[in-house]
Amino acid sequence: MNQFLNKTRGDKVIWTLVILLALMSMLVVYSSTGSLAYKMYKGNTEVYLFKQIAFTGVGLFLIYFAHMVNYTLYSRIARILFLITIPLLVYTLFFGVSLNEGSRWIRLPIINLTFQTSDLAKLALFMYISRVLSRKQDDIKDFKKGFLPVILPVVLVCLLIAPANLSTALLVGATSMMLLFIGRVQIKHLLLTGAIAMVPIMMLILAAVWQHHEGNGVRARSEAKSRLTARVTTWVSRVEAFMYGNNGSKNEEDDNYQVNQAKIAIAKGGFFGLGPGNSETRNFLPHPYSDFIYAIIIEEYGIMGGAIVLVVYLLFLYRSIRLFRKCPYAFGAFLALALSFTLVIQAMANMAVNVNLFPVTGVTLPLVSMGGSSFLFTCIAIGIILSVSKYVEKNEQQQQSEPEGQETVEA
Repeated sequence: MNQFLNKTRGDKVIWTLVILLALMSMLVVYSSTGSLAYKMYKGNTEVYLFKQIAFTGVGLFLIYFAHMVNYTLYSRIARILFLITIPLLVYTLFFGVSLNEGSRWIRLPIINLTFQTSDLAKLALFMYISRVLSRKQDDIKDFKKGFLPVILPVVLVCLLIAPANLSTALLVGATSMMLLFIGRVQIKHLLLTGAIAMVPIMMLILAAVWQHHEGNGVRARSEAKSRLTARVTTWVSRVEAFMYGNNGSKNEEDDNYQVNQAKIAIAKGGFFGLGPGNSETRNFLPHPYSDFIYAIIIEEYGIMGGAIVLVVYLLFLYRSIRLFRKCPYAFGAFLALALSFTLVIQAMANMAVNVNLFPVTGVTLPLVSMGGSSFLFTCIAIGIILSVSKYVEKNEQQQQSEPEGQETVEA
């Protein structure tokens, strides 16, 4: 055990935050799945807890393994991984496993498990554009030589993800724009891209307004034949539900129902919460172990508990920004920042949905929601951040041990 700990490197604060989130995950997943497990497994309420413990164990192993790899290796495989991801996204869009009108998963042969290809795509994209940004700094202000090589991969990935998972595509786009801004891309180029991206978003909002003023309220979701347009009705309904509020529906699949149950959970939690395992709304709130797990956290641990979770993510971002400032090489700096941005932005989006500051999206709370492919890819991303942190830590130790005036040479 001591030998294992001695080989563990990287930012100790980030390691601590990861452990805290993992422990919170096991507590809240166990609480939020108790009733479901009782019904599904004939009284065995610990089934999902054991599954989450297993996922957490695998996730921590992935973090440890990824952080042991020299982060420069990720630059070498970034292009290959990105080129593999594109046909996977195309296959998923047209032939993937369809659920809730969206085709987001592919089923792995032999082991018969599904995973969400957008999780792999996010990781591959940020590795790739970090590599391109680091190599194009001399030409980054030029539209053809600098901007197009970094924005086209972002556009391609977002367009392939959007038909089945618009919220993830928007989060990937927002994270990419922030990274490009920090990567010294021309502001006018970013504004042009943002203006083009706003066109379909405004059309979605206008469609929601038009649908509401027809007098029918939030409509039942119609079945669409094309996988490219199957989710459009859902998007319009969610925006309409967010803009105009409750329509009196008691359907558990209705977005207003989910949001209202989340509000009830938060109201019951108050300042200090009902206590661990004492959630009452978990029996009525759809997906209390994934999309709406933050509402369960507030119900059981109160606003104080919810605030602590928020602070943990912000502290994680702060430590990653410190890495960006300290890392002497551009690829590592951009990579750590990109991966931390995507995790924290996803967390903020999940929290915003739970407290009704944002339309229902379906994104999970990183490292806290019940395990799946998203949980494992999140762990890999954290491991890569810690790999960069390990190098920065090693570089600082070398600088402190070297005689004054001697330059540090990268191994």
